[in-house]
Amino acid sequence: MKLSIVATLYQSAACVREFHARIAAAAGKITPYFEIVLVNDGSPDNSLDLAVEIHRSDPRVKVIDLARNFGHHKAMMTGLAHAGGDLVFLIDSDLEEEPELLNEFYDRYRKGDCDVVYGVQAQRKGGWVERVSGNFFYWVLDRLTDLDMPRNIVTARLMSRRYVRSLTEYQEREVFLAGLWHITGYAQVPVTVAKKSKGGTTYDLRRKLSILVNSITSFSNRPLRAIFYTGTTISAVSACYIAYLVWIWIFYSIPVDGWASLIVSIWFIGGLIILFLGIIGIYLSKMFVEIKRRPYTTIRHLYARTDERA
Repeated sequence: MKLSIVATLYQSAACVREFHARIAAAAGKITPYFEIVLVNDGSPDNSLDLAVEIHRSDPRVKVIDLARNFGHHKAMMTGLAHAGGDLVFLIDSDLEEEPELLNEFYDRYRKGDCDVVYGVQAQRKGGWVERVSGNFFYWVLDRLTDLDMPRNIVTARLMSRRYVRSLTEYQEREVFLAGLWHITGYAQVPVTVAKKSKGGTTYDLRRKLSILVNSITSFSNRPLRAIFYTGTTISAVSACYIAYLVWIWIFYSIPVDGWASLIVSIWFIGGLIILFLGIIGIYLSKMFVEIKRRPYTTIRHLYARTDERA
C-alpha cells in the first residue's frame, strides 16, 4: 500500500521543517511506501526554498510550485490531482492540526466501513468573533442550500483512492472544497479533533464573505427562486393596493395623495431591483468564469524524482 500526504504552503516557513519531520514519522508507522506532496500556493515568504531543500534531502517529498497564489482550495485540489497513493491524507502544514492525526484516522479507517475519515472540532477554535462568524456561515448555508454539511470540519481527512478519483473529476473553476467533499458521497466518518490556534488567520472578513457567497451560488439556486417569489408577492400586494385606491376613488370620492409614501415606495422597489440584479449578476459571472474552462491553477515547476516528473 502506498500513502500520499498532501499539504499546501502559504506563509509556512516557520513550520514546514517540523511538519515534514512529524508527518514523515507518522506515515512511517503505517507504511514505508509514502510520498509527501507540498503545494506552494504563491507563498510570499521562503516556504518554497525550504520545501525544495527538504525535497533534495528526502526524495519522498514532491514540491509543486504554483505560478501565483490561486487560493487554498484550488491548491489543495491540485495537490490531490498529483497524489498517487492508495490512501491520501490531506492536512494543512501550519501545525494547527496535529500531523499525528494520520495515525488516529488510519486506525479508524482500518475498520473497513468507510472511504473517508475526516476531522471535526468539538468547539470552533478562536475568539468569539470567529465562533460567531462560523456559526453564522453554517446557519446561512443551511437555509440557502441543501448541503446539510457537518459543523466545524477541518482540513485533515484520510481518503481512499476511489474517493479521491471521484473528487478530482469535478472541473469547477470556482472551488468550494468543503461542499465538494460532501456531495462526492461515499461513506464518510467524522472523528473529533482539537485544532490549535496559532494566532492570526489568512482568512479575513472579506475572504470569508467571498467563500460564503461562492458556496451558496455554487450549490443552490434558491436566491434566484427567492427573486421570483419576492417579485410575485410585491406585484400581488401592489395590485391589491391599486384596486383598493380605485375602489375608494369611485365609491367614496376620496382623492389619492401622499408624496412621501410614493417616494419611499420608489426607493424601496428601486433598491430591490438593484439587489436582484446583483444576485443575477453573481450567477452570470460564475457562468462566465466556468464556460471559459481555464485551468484553476498553473504549475511553474514540479520538484520530484525524474520518473515522477515524466
